[in-house]
Amino acid sequence: MSADEIEFVKMSPDQLLATFTLSREHLQGVKDAVASEAARRGQTPPRCSTLVAALGFVWSCYRRAKAETGDGAADPESPTYFIVAVDYRQLMKPPVPATYLGNCIGPAIGAAAKGELASAGADGLFTACAAIAAGIEKAVASPEWETMVERVKEAGARGVLSVAGSPRLRVYDVDFGFGPPAKVEIVSVARTGAMAVAESRGGGMEVGMSLPPAGMATFRRCFADAVAWLSSS
Repeated sequence: MSADEIEFVKMSPDQLLATFTLSREHLQGVKDAVASEAARRGQTPPRCSTLVAALGFVWSCYRRAKAETGDGAADPESPTYFIVAVDYRQLMKPPVPATYLGNCIGPAIGAAAKGELASAGADGLFTACAAIAAGIEKAVASPEWETMVERVKEAGARGVLSVAGSPRLRVYDVDFGFGPPAKVEIVSVARTGAMAVAESRGGGMEVGMSLPPAGMATFRRCFADAVAWLSSS
């Protein structure tokens, strides 16, 4: 996809950037809630890794905040999408040499109804985590190289939340001779509308979000309510 084909979100003049932290206990709580909801529905639980748990939690909070501000409230059945990068090096044919220096990533695309994602409690968490896990599993099993760009464009046209960064980058272990960083921000999310993800300095995950003030206030409240629900479950 060329640079002129990428559509960025329109920035507010007073756009805010904030970091939200999910502890190990919070992430384990998400996994437990997803497993319990799967059992209640009589379904096989999705593969809810720590990363999937963090992404699913934030996606559900994000959609709940969007619903409260009017985005998609009139059509809760309409789909919305989530994109996270997948490492395709092991899937290339012929295989990429072990000495290859560079990246070989592609999109894993999850999809779910806006209304289901915005549901409070276990319903929204299960929907979000199951959709992301299914998208990753499909991408790994069948990359569908020929339609990759078209699928990303379609997701962008219908509404998408994407991911910048990865906990595998270990940004807090970087040391250029001045000691490890005290705080890392991916400031490009203010332009792209993505969520930034990194490992937390104290364990768990850090998630960076950039929203206008009103949207940030709503997201912050939805995030706090969801964390409180996890803690009380």
